Amino acid sequence: MPRFDLATVPLRELNAALHALAPTTNETHWAVANPGGKHAIACGVDAPVTIDVDGHVGYYCGGMNKHATIVVAGNAGVGVAENMMSGEVHVRGDASQAAGATGCGGLLVIDGNASARCGISMKGIDIVVKGSIGPMSAFMAQAGNLVVLGDAGDALGDSIYEARLFVRGSVASLGADCVEKPMSAEDKAVLQDVLKRAQLEQSVEAGAFKMFGSARGLYHFHVDNVDAY
Repeated sequence: MPRFDLATVPLRELNAALHALAPTTNETHWAVANPGGKHAIACGVDAPVTIDVDGHVGYYCGGMNKHATIVVAGNAGVGVAENMMSGEVHVRGDASQAAGATGCGGLLVIDGNASARCGISMKGIDIVVKGSIGPMSAFMAQAGNLVVLGDAGDALGDSIYEARLFVRGSVASLGADCVEKPMSAEDKAVLQDVLKRAQLEQSVEAGAFKMFGSARGLYHFHVDNVDAY
């Protein structure tokens, strides 16, 4: 197992080694010690490997991830898993702002809470937050699923497109054009699948969630909605 101690080895060296991996690499399990809140740890990984990070990370950890499974045994700074394509990023602690921003695929799991703008402009990523999320989460969310076991802050789903937002707790307020929707059998199946991938299907009931999505009132300009644009 390759091991990198970021207290003694430059972060650039770790990322260069990860970027050099071939898709058929036999070095499938990596360990990173003493991350010390450094930024851009394990960004742009394009190989089916597991990377265990033992400690807190700074901005953009796991950004642009493709294929890898990245586990952070600590908290994560701004933009964890930003623009993720596939694979999984799992934060064992809390996450700062813009977790999973612009993510196009894969799964982001946050065991604690996520701050403001979680899932902003998400484009296909699935995000599971076991705690609560801050204000303006899922702003302009285009596709994918945001599952929150706790509460959601103000302006949830502001200017949302076609993402699904599932919240088990309370919602402080909804953003422009975001409404509660009845959950169809298809919606429930999607939720159950995301919970299963997050290994929560045995402990969390899909029926305990409310679903929110686009009212589609802002898709086309209308003079009556001018104040909402």
